[in-house]
Amino acid sequence: MDALGISFAMLLAVIASAFAVRVLPVAVPVPLVQIAMGAVIAGVFGRGVRLEPELFMLLFIPPLLFLDGWRIPKEGLFRDRATILELAFGLVIFTVVGLGALIHWMIPAVPWPVAFALAAIVSPTDPVAVSAITARVPMPARVMHILEGESLLNDASGLVAFRFAVAAAVTGSFSLASATLSFLWVAVAGLAVGAGFTWLVTAARDRFSRRFGEEPGAQILMSLLIPFGAYEAAALVHASEILAAVAAGVMMSYAELSGRASAVTRVQRTAVWNTLQFALNGIMFVLLGEQLPDIFRGAVGVVEQTGHENPWWLLAYALAISAALALLRFAWVWVSLQISMRTAARHGRQAPKASLRMIAAVSLAGVRGAITLAGVLTLPVALADGSAFPARDLAIFLAATVIIVSLIVASIGLPRLLNGLEVPPETEHHAQQDLAHQAARRAGIVAIEKKLRQLVEAHPQTDPQLYTEVASRIIESLTPQAALPEGDTDAARRDKQRAIAQVLHVAALQASREELFRLARRREISDEVCREVVRKLDLQEARLA
Repeated sequence: MDALGISFAMLLAVIASAFAVRVLPVAVPVPLVQIAMGAVIAGVFGRGVRLEPELFMLLFIPPLLFLDGWRIPKEGLFRDRATILELAFGLVIFTVVGLGALIHWMIPAVPWPVAFALAAIVSPTDPVAVSAITARVPMPARVMHILEGESLLNDASGLVAFRFAVAAAVTGSFSLASATLSFLWVAVAGLAVGAGFTWLVTAARDRFSRRFGEEPGAQILMSLLIPFGAYEAAALVHASEILAAVAAGVMMSYAELSGRASAVTRVQRTAVWNTLQFALNGIMFVLLGEQLPDIFRGAVGVVEQTGHENPWWLLAYALAISAALALLRFAWVWVSLQISMRTAARHGRQAPKASLRMIAAVSLAGVRGAITLAGVLTLPVALADGSAFPARDLAIFLAATVIIVSLIVASIGLPRLLNGLEVPPETEHHAQQDLAHQAARRAGIVAIEKKLRQLVEAHPQTDPQLYTEVASRIIESLTPQAALPEGDTDAARRDKQRAIAQVLHVAALQASREELFRLARRREISDEVCREVVRKLDLQEARLA
């Protein structure tokens, strides 16, 4: 009953946070409100949850990363793959080395391996928090896609670096060659396992559905279980579970381009996943707030190891680490942009341009979140010789504080940096939308004409003019209402028209969707545009049904 009551309280806190951000006089990101509510639940009411990191990772991380991989625009992911890889892997290594050295210099009581472990676990970024902060200010779509792609991959690179550093701290030994080979294995195997698992499941599902029909509830439940299956399959072969979940989501998006799922299934599945995403994201930040009182007490208990008696030094360390993270990120992005500009110029291409203001915004957008919290809490309690793990509570406190500081700074700084920034119009996106709508309409018209001939041939006793009138009205606007004349007083004729309109309209919608999926598979339109227009068609068919 206690577990049920606590779960109920956390869900209520998530719901309350959604209402709170709308009534507060100032714009406050939802994650900060949720963290505050979690801290109140634990500190004031004494109802906090003792977080089990491995269980947390299993329950929360796979579905959220799976959904991010599923919905992230693939066209942008591949177009900006060089930039994303530089941020997801190069920046992580740069951060681990630079920040690790700073932490050890600043706090000599923290050994080198522990300093590198702390630097590694604060390197992954959290796109959920960035999305919440930039919801009310314009962030260029391409920049947002780069940040999303970076966060999908740097979770894995940061966690792998963290585990290597922890292993070095526990065993007292480290091999660069072994670490490199291990990293390659966990990365490649994780991607292969996640993609392969999803392909097998979706292929079996589609084959069964073609033969026996489709049950929307079962299809939705299967989509919910896929990320957990991919995560556990990767764990069995000691590959990256994080990358497996991401790869599973990316493969799911490609599997969806087959268009075999019904409109009802897609509509219901979207609603279920949106609700799940909202609940899991909220609970994660509420849980973070609930951990803060215990984390602070543990850190104060070891503050003497740093040579200082005043606990305010803890905040000074956290602020210094947060500032170093932002500076390292700014330096990496600026240098990377300069290299990209010179490389493009040498090859005669138009060089990408970005102002210092935009680079600063990208630097502040590196907000830390759930992965950092879950990872740092997995620090072992003891070393291989049985002695206590050095500065464990201090590392946990610093990581948790960095999360909060990054959220606060981004919530204050990002809107000011982005406010008034000229965002270039998404001309390519609009052009693809126009192409998608025109192609869908043409395919719908062809399908209506084909179905019209079939109906006339199948019902020779019915006046062909009746079919032709209904088909003409649907073609004019492709909405079912256009096929239902208000002035017709013959009830029997009106009912017949309704039946014909529904048959013709469903045929048009199905043909339009097939054309959109074909264009997406051929990369003439992005999967994002395809998903957007297909959803409108699905809603129309759901209303007809």
